[in-house]
Amino acid sequence: MVLFLLLVLVAVVLGIIGVAAESLEYLLIIGIVLLAADVAIAYVRWSRRAGHRPIR
Repeated sequence: MVLFLLLVLVAVVLGIIGVAAESLEYLLIIGIVLLAADVAIAYVRWSRRAGHRPIR
């Protein structure tokens, strides 16, 4: 969970820097890609955890 929040924070910071500095638009793109990858990893992690519940 800490890694997820850290990656979201890094993605947001890179996005803000990419928008603020007009010549550093690649940082905005890196931030967006990082955020999308982080959400995908979190989805896979949580979906796997939900599938292992025992049936009562």
